[in-house]
Amino acid sequence: MPFETVGSPAMWAGFILFVLAMLAVDLGIFHRKAHEIRLREAAAWSAVWVALAIVFNIGVHALFGPERALEFTAGYLIEKALAVDNIFVFVVIFAAFRVPAIYQHRVLFWGVLGALVMRAAFILAGGAFLQRFHWAIYVFGGILALTGIKLLLQRNHEMHPERNPLVKAFQKIFPVTPDFVGDKFTVVRNGRRFATPLLLALVAVEVTDLIFAVDSIPAIFAITTDPFIVFTSNIFAILGLRSLYFLLAGVIEKFVYLKVGLSFVLIFVGAKMLLMDVYKIPIGASLAVIASILGLSIAASFLKRPGASLPPAVKE
Repeated sequence: MPFETVGSPAMWAGFILFVLAMLAVDLGIFHRKAHEIRLREAAAWSAVWVALAIVFNIGVHALFGPERALEFTAGYLIEKALAVDNIFVFVVIFAAFRVPAIYQHRVLFWGVLGALVMRAAFILAGGAFLQRFHWAIYVFGGILALTGIKLLLQRNHEMHPERNPLVKAFQKIFPVTPDFVGDKFTVVRNGRRFATPLLLALVAVEVTDLIFAVDSIPAIFAITTDPFIVFTSNIFAILGLRSLYFLLAGVIEKFVYLKVGLSFVLIFVGAKMLLMDVYKIPIGASLAVIASILGLSIAASFLKRPGASLPPAVKE
C-alpha cells in the first residue's frame, strides 16, 4: 500500500525549522524567567497557535487542494480533542507531585518537546509499518475501537501517576530530593546528583504522552495516510497544548462529557479503519461526524445542571 506525500524534503525541513524557531522564541524570549501563567497570557498564546494552524491549512488548501486541507482539519480536530483529554491527566500529575504553578510551564515545555520527538518517531514507524503490512490497519482499527469502548466504560477511573511502574523504577535508579529546588530538574549535593520532584513530574508527563500517542497516531492514520499531513496536524495540536492547559486547567472538570465524546470519536475512526477496504468514508463526512460528536459533547457539558450526576460507568 504505497503512501503518497505532498510534502517535499524542503517542506519537511522548513516546517521542522519553523517549529524549532517557535519553541526557541517561546522559551528563550517570552518564558525565559519562571512565572505563573495567567489567563490572559494563556488565551493569547492559544489564539496564536490556532491562528498559525489555520494559516498553515490555508497554505495546504492553496498548494494541494481541498482534500488535503480537510484531512489536515480532521486530523487537527482529533489531536486537539485528545490533547484536551491530556489536560485532565496533567492536572492530576501536578496535583499528585504538588508542582507549584510557577514551575508548571517549564515541565510542560520539556514535556511537549519530548512529545514532538516521540510523535515524529511514531509517525515514521507507523507509516512505514502500514506501508509494508497492510493487514496492520485492521489491528490499529481494532485497538482504537476497543480503546474507545474502554474509555467509555472507565471514564470515572481514578489515576495515580505517582504509582506508575516507570516512575517508580526511575525513583529506584535516581535518588530524589524531598523538596523542589527552584525550577531545577536535578541538583548536586555532596558530590552526588539528585533528581527533584519536578523531574518526577516531567517523567510522568512523558509517560502519559507515550500512552496517548499509542491512540492518537493510529487515529490520525484513519483520516489520512499522507505522512506530511499526519505530522503537521499532530505537531500543531501539540504545540498549543501548554497554553491550552493554562487556559482550561481551572475549568477542565466542567467538560464532563468530553471523554464520552472522545470515546465515540475513537470508536468511529476505528470502525473507519476496519471498513477501509470495504467502503472508504469520504473525508468530508468523517470531518462532519468528528466535529458533531465533539461539539455535542462540549455543548452537553455546558448544559449539564450543576450537581447533576453523570450516568454510571464501570469502574475497575
